[in-house]
Amino acid sequence: MPTNNMASVKPPIPQSSPTPVLFCWSGGKDSALALHALRQRAEVRVTGLLTTVTEGYDRISMHGVRRSLLLRQAEAVGLPCYEVRIPPQCVNPVYESRMQQALCAQLAAGVRIVAFGDIFLEDLREYRERNLARLGMQAVFPIWRRDTAELAREFCALGFHAIAVCIDARKLDRSFSGRELTPEFFADLPENVDPCGENGEFHTFVFGGPIFNKTIAVQRGELVDRDGFIFCDLKEQER
Repeated sequence: MPTNNMASVKPPIPQSSPTPVLFCWSGGKDSALALHALRQRAEVRVTGLLTTVTEGYDRISMHGVRRSLLLRQAEAVGLPCYEVRIPPQCVNPVYESRMQQALCAQLAAGVRIVAFGDIFLEDLREYRERNLARLGMQAVFPIWRRDTAELAREFCALGFHAIAVCIDARKLDRSFSGRELTPEFFADLPENVDPCGENGEFHTFVFGGPIFNKTIAVQRGELVDRDGFIFCDLKEQER
């Protein structure tokens, strides 16, 4: 009588799919480090970048980087970019309303987790978590509570390349605007300035590194003084 071995064969264990995560992207070094850390996790899948763009200026809000360069970043990272359009001098109720619209669209697509590059600002983290909770979404912070001096060293060691595109003139000399983020840049920062600019001392644009499939060719333009900040206007080099 033939032996039936089917009873001894165990069915395969179903493999769960990676959790979809939307990344709230500023274009700067903290975002790049957080996205890099997130992509090391096999259990998650980053679905896209979410960025606020100022209407009329066509630039990343606060950082002042041209939208065309934002799109080059998304292309080099290999992710779609979802833009949240906000007016100049946007008041908080308008900002929250437009962010909510964008997040609800993501929620409808099955995304329930949003990642951020914040490091130690507790009030900002609580604000993000509270607003997402209202929608039934959750926030994650891949580089939360990391030592910022260590993160600055890691940024350089990993081969990232960035330029300081916006500095707070009350905290940094204008000579920092337009400088590349080398070990010398971080060494030259005053002692009262956070190594990652987490208190808003400076903002950056990342144009190369391990999360990109190619380096973005940029050139420095003029320095612009506006509202106590000094912006270095970056332009995309012609291909």
